[in-house]
Amino acid sequence: MCLIAIAWQAHPDFPLVVAANRDEWRDRPASAAHWWPDAPGLLAGRDLQAGGTWMGVTRGRRFAAVTNFRDPSDRRSTALSRGSLVTAFLLGDDAPGAFLARLAGSASQYNGFNLLVGDGGTLLYFGSREGEVRAVDPGVHALSNHLLDEPWPKVQRARAALGDALGDGDEPLFAMLSDDTPAPDSQLPDTGVGLARERMLSPILIAGPDYGTRASTVLRAGRDAARLEERTRDASGAVTSVAAFDFPFSS
Repeated sequence: MCLIAIAWQAHPDFPLVVAANRDEWRDRPASAAHWWPDAPGLLAGRDLQAGGTWMGVTRGRRFAAVTNFRDPSDRRSTALSRGSLVTAFLLGDDAPGAFLARLAGSASQYNGFNLLVGDGGTLLYFGSREGEVRAVDPGVHALSNHLLDEPWPKVQRARAALGDALGDGDEPLFAMLSDDTPAPDSQLPDTGVGLARERMLSPILIAGPDYGTRASTVLRAGRDAARLEERTRDASGAVTSVAAFDFPFSS
């Protein structure tokens, strides 16, 4: 993912609400969200190049999502796939804290990343640039390609929109995820990719023929059940297909 807005213990009926956009190169093969036949109980999209995923949830209440840390000066073709971090947590049985404590010792094997992991009772964040495990405080947060709640324009807009629409259903969240308004140049971060690309990457929804928002996802996890809806997008940002799943959590 390249933008994740997340409400943790901020709604009385849904302890976890996530609204996220996956931005990726358009020629990288992937499948939309589905129940994995080789991993029963795991609901996620799938990166068909490396085999992992960018965000997923399980019937056992486990949740994980990853974003890249944008730094073109530190990109290694030999690094391990960051999507494997999500599947490793979702398919494992380690508590979130134990999983991230172990990961901290091997984070250098991956290009820069931010990882969120939770098990229904705990939600933790680990950024490879910080190197520290942090509990996500109850409330509304957002994450892009820097640290959690870094005040980039798109992060601030997404965080505010999720907070305002938390109890209003999914459509306002998908409307937020469809916002293609670029940030003013004066508010752009400098991540080393140049001004033209900073402009292109600044909207919540990124349109473009080679790179952009491939899918928008909203997850509402209650105490006993969850709903996940994913909307696949084309290069113009238009929705081309929708997949929705309502399922109970296992006891």
